[in-house]
Amino acid sequence: MRIDVVTLFPDFMRQCAAVGVVGRAQQRELLQVETWNPREYATDNYRTVDGRTCGGGPGMVMLIEPLRKTLAAMREAAPDPVHVIYLSPQGARLTQNKVEALARMPRLALLCGRYEGVDERLLAHEVDEELSIGDYVLSGGELGAAVIIDAVGRLQEGALNDAQSAEQDSFSNGLLDCPHYAKPVHDVLGDVPEVLLSGDHAAIRRWRLKQSLGRTWLRRPDLLAQCALDKESRALLDEFRREHAQAQLRQNDAADEDRSH
Repeated sequence: MRIDVVTLFPDFMRQCAAVGVVGRAQQRELLQVETWNPREYATDNYRTVDGRTCGGGPGMVMLIEPLRKTLAAMREAAPDPVHVIYLSPQGARLTQNKVEALARMPRLALLCGRYEGVDERLLAHEVDEELSIGDYVLSGGELGAAVIIDAVGRLQEGALNDAQSAEQDSFSNGLLDCPHYAKPVHDVLGDVPEVLLSGDHAAIRRWRLKQSLGRTWLRRPDLLAQCALDKESRALLDEFRREHAQAQLRQNDAADEDRSH
């Protein structure tokens, strides 16, 4: 897969894509990340890429012409058709389902805005979709682009040392992931749950599913409302709720006892 990034900060994007799983995916030639700086396609001596907002007001807007030339050069650099994404707080929210769909494409281009954004006319004619990584405003699209590169890059076949890691991620089945533990088994902060040490794979699978369902219920009930739970999952969720309620009662009783002393 190839990802082209149109950015005023190419060094930053290259550094982000050079480490961890994404860096390893590039070393294994599973992923190619290229950067394009609009300043290199500006025509004046100052390499101007922005201008004042029409109608007045604060801030500057990225100009059409340097971006149009940049995108044209980017498209000509490789034969594969390219899906162009503009990183914007006004875009659709990025989700794991969307990441999985993007990961199946042969080529993406990520357009990183700055200042007050990009001239709307260029977006209307050159961009296929707008995506947002959250309901907040950043200084530019580079961090959002880095998020997409990481999320998409790690799903390329062979990028992860264990392919099951991606299958067990939060959101991969609509639920949050279960808790994970490592050695030592016993620590002043607590013990590893006994079921994980039992060697009983069926019991471990059941525990992990219950914890995943319970965490989603506690932290992201909106996700749980969208899931069609089977009979086993409904029973495990009910079990988790009962255990959670009992634990809350024990905590309340302990707190009351402490106050009484």
